[in-house]
Amino acid sequence: MDKYGTGQDPYCYPETHILRNRLGIQDDALLAQAERDLSEIAASQIDFSLPPYDLAYLKHIHHTLFLDVYDWAGDLRTIDISKGSTRFCNVSRIEPEADKIFRAMAQQAWFEDWERPQLVCAMAEHFGDLNMIHPFREGNGRAQRILFEHIIVNVGFEISWWAVEASEWIDANVAAVVCDYRPLEAVFERCIGQRIGD
Repeated sequence: MDKYGTGQDPYCYPETHILRNRLGIQDDALLAQAERDLSEIAASQIDFSLPPYDLAYLKHIHHTLFLDVYDWAGDLRTIDISKGSTRFCNVSRIEPEADKIFRAMAQQAWFEDWERPQLVCAMAEHFGDLNMIHPFREGNGRAQRILFEHIIVNVGFEISWWAVEASEWIDANVAAVVCDYRPLEAVFERCIGQRIGD
């Protein structure tokens, strides 16, 4: 991800695109591997909670995942960012736009008693919209997937992301930028399993 405009990204080491990190790693591949390994371990320490869910809940997930890697784990980003041709939510709008999405999910009673087909569609839309906010400088996808695991498990369905390749995740989220949620619906159709206990 690159900062809008020009100039040095304050999150990165000078004259690089490598994020400053607590491990002192200044190699992209090594940092990516360390981030994956440490966040996988940290994910096991995140306890499931019942709704309501909100931006503070997502920040807590992100903080737990990346505490060992980044000083800003769990903090909202302070710069505008983009990836490819996609520009994510302006910094000044992160909190109000995220609040809208969480409020909409709360108004839908967190999808309790919903049937699987309707749940698949709702998860795709809300996931795509929340991804456009991209509240953190890095690690948005991992934190967001755990949030949606909690939402889906709370409704009483199994969830597993293993059926989806990284490139498919990216393409589906890119499509959602223009509110084409069909690729994300295909993702959630494969990832949401049976009702727990069936």
